Amino acid sequence: MSNLSLAYDFADILNAGQIERFDDLLHPGYVNHNRYAGPGRDGVKAVFSAFLQALPDLAVTVHDALVADDRVVGRYSYTGTFTGPLLGNAPTGERVTMTSIDIWRVEDGRFVEHWDEINSLELFVQLGAVAPPGPVAS
Repeated sequence: MSNLSLAYDFADILNAGQIERFDDLLHPGYVNHNRYAGPGRDGVKAVFSAFLQALPDLAVTVHDALVADDRVVGRYSYTGTFTGPLLGNAPTGERVTMTSIDIWRVEDGRFVEHWDEINSLELFVQLGAVAPPGPVAS
């Protein structure tokens, strides 16, 4: 299996709702630098379980996937209907979209470390957690 396929496996796990498959994708000593997830594999499984409960029709799309040395980079979008609580926010019944750019370090065919950039402000506006920002003054 090539490291590039790992970027697609990540999306496949979420699209299938098979959170337990993260045990195969993530190294036991996995380090996650995402502020919303707890440490290790359990933290990843917990945060994505919460997303799947809040957005039961979650669909993840891989827009780009690249490999450079021991790094895998993926650009994703996540879309679903907000029908359950998420990150302390009550459901709105509206469709929400989140985007991310994820970078993983790979060893022995598994992700061992992760960094990401998420459109957090847009996501929290869609969840109703914050008001949309106003226009930039000229």
